Amino acid sequence: MSRAASPTAPSPPPITPLGAGGRIEFATPLTTDPNLDADDDEEREHRYRTLDNILGSDAAPGPVRGVEEAELHSVSVEEPQSLKEADGDPNWAAAMEEEMKSIRENDTGSFSELPQGHRAIGLKWVYKVKRDENAAIVKYKARLVAKGYVQRAGVNFEEVFAPVARLESVRMLLAIAAHCGWSVHHMDVKSAFLNGDLQEEVYVQQPPGFIDDKHKNKVLRLHKALYGLRQAPRAWNHKLNASLLALGFSRCVNEHGMYTRGRGDGRLIVGVYVDDLIISGGDAAAVTKFKTQMKNTFRMSDLGLLSYYLGLEVT
Repeated sequence: MSRAASPTAPSPPPITPLGAGGRIEFATPLTTDPNLDADDDEEREHRYRTLDNILGSDAAPGPVRGVEEAELHSVSVEEPQSLKEADGDPNWAAAMEEEMKSIRENDTGSFSELPQGHRAIGLKWVYKVKRDENAAIVKYKARLVAKGYVQRAGVNFEEVFAPVARLESVRMLLAIAAHCGWSVHHMDVKSAFLNGDLQEEVYVQQPPGFIDDKHKNKVLRLHKALYGLRQAPRAWNHKLNASLLALGFSRCVNEHGMYTRGRGDGRLIVGVYVDDLIISGGDAAAVTKFKTQMKNTFRMSDLGLLSYYLGLEVT
């Protein structure tokens, strides 16, 4: 066990980042901070880096620096870091309502008294502005995330691994499609992790900003996974795998992110990368049938013909 540093101990020398001339304005929390694993971080005072620390104290003055500051401002201003910052903006309010609707429709959790010996995991909102290729805003996305960093392996969860299709396998699928003259389609599962069934007993606090007046002192027992839980990716992959097998697919023995169904011209190949599905086959009717089956199983976005996937531009 290490002892806490003495109050009279000399301060450590300033840390200078590579390629910068000034000292770091802030760093990771102190290990002696009693709130390091606390669930109230949104209520705590935030520390920010200065522009001099980001741009460098020797950055060019005048119009050039003004442009750099404007670019930094445009990148960060539209994505709140906490509920307090997002409060009052109708765009983020609508995004949070949409996320809560998905959670309710998936029967993600139910109100419960917190059993003795259990700890309720905190929740927080994460905000993201989605843009198109021209940098125009296309969607405000709010995600309710569990603070899974407080979970402990062997106590709160066991397995977390979830397979995804390797890039080499995706390239092979595209090569087969190009050789056979097949079209390649792209689908996305909406709020995929909310579909994963939990095997563990998990309790979380009520979502910030959405405390139920009738159950103020209760927590939520999760039946399905939330983003941020350590076991969420595995729970989702298990659910998707079971669904694809039920639809008559076979999973590749050597590549668990690839599935096939049918034979000859009616053969379908599906590649899975978390919540993204790429689909190809020689029979357009078979592709359409599979899309319909997936829409009947999960909330899906049909993105049409594949144009961009995992950094690959498909033409």
